[in-house]
Amino acid sequence: MNAAEIKIDLFRKLDSLKGNNLEEAYGMLINYINGKSEIDDWQNLTSEQQAAIRLGIDQLNNGEGRSHNDVMTSIRNQYGK
Repeated sequence: MNAAEIKIDLFRKLDSLKGNNLEEAYGMLINYINGKSEIDDWQNLTSEQQAAIRLGIDQLNNGEGRSHNDVMTSIRNQYGK
């Protein structure tokens, strides 16, 4: 398949999607396209920033994370919103 055929095939497949499936495919495609610059973004971080991110990942992998809902509930209780 050449580039034009791939684009047409991709368009047809996307055009047939509805609702959540279309949104999910869009998100995946955008993440893939934007993901190509992620390596450059990582290299532009300071060593301290990279270490903090690695620490956060380790904490999540060890079950030390908090859910979004827990954090939001805590903030609402603290600030009354």
